[in-house]
Amino acid sequence: MDASERTAPGVKSATRTVELLDFFARQGGMYSLTEIQQELGYPKSSLYALLRTLVQLGWVETDPTGTLYRIGMRALLVGASYIDGDPVVGMAHETLDWLAEVTGETVHFGRLDDHDVVYLSSRPSRHNLRPVIRVGRRVPTHSTSLGKALLADHPDPALPKKLERQTERTITDHDGLRAELRRIRERGHAIDREENTPGVCCFGVALRLQRPARDAISVSIPAIRLNEVREREISALLLQARERIEYAAYHLIHP
Repeated sequence: MDASERTAPGVKSATRTVELLDFFARQGGMYSLTEIQQELGYPKSSLYALLRTLVQLGWVETDPTGTLYRIGMRALLVGASYIDGDPVVGMAHETLDWLAEVTGETVHFGRLDDHDVVYLSSRPSRHNLRPVIRVGRRVPTHSTSLGKALLADHPDPALPKKLERQTERTITDHDGLRAELRRIRERGHAIDREENTPGVCCFGVALRLQRPARDAISVSIPAIRLNEVREREISALLLQARERIEYAAYHLIHP
């Protein structure tokens, strides 16, 4: 038996653990053993043993009957530690506060993760009618202003094989998305016109802290409150916010 064969069981167990936690993170809610097995394809006996181990360690929780499972609190603690310890998120806090104040709308800071963007920080709108925000939420790159801004910053972005439809306005063909990315590069910011959430428009820009960019910021506004003047105002303020964050980053590196 060679070294790869000796280490295979441990590697497989670690891979299955991560895939299981990823499943819970993507789906949310509670799931039965059968539902999880159908999604991941693991043998039920080994899946059950893995779930029980993760329950004991706090990574997975069960309902009172012990038959439904969801992500556990330990995952939240680790996620919070990631955000709290991230220098870019910390550096952007003041500017995100400012952007939320001057626009009065919902503000997001997101980071690219494969074909998704993950919200790492958000500020709520001061209006009663506002988008629902949730730090840790994953949103597709192709249907959001955050994601499209990040894709446009890459000269040859890797696009998902299938562009899933989120709303009736979602761009679902690759040629159409590439054309949209060209327009974003020319315009300087990305726009999501109800492409990810009905009734909500978003404006986003990539943060040029590294190239291609990994992080982006956005402003979300209900379509009912949007007109041409408001659109120009939000776009200008968003670009100012980007300059503020990039300026702070430069002086953090070059004090």
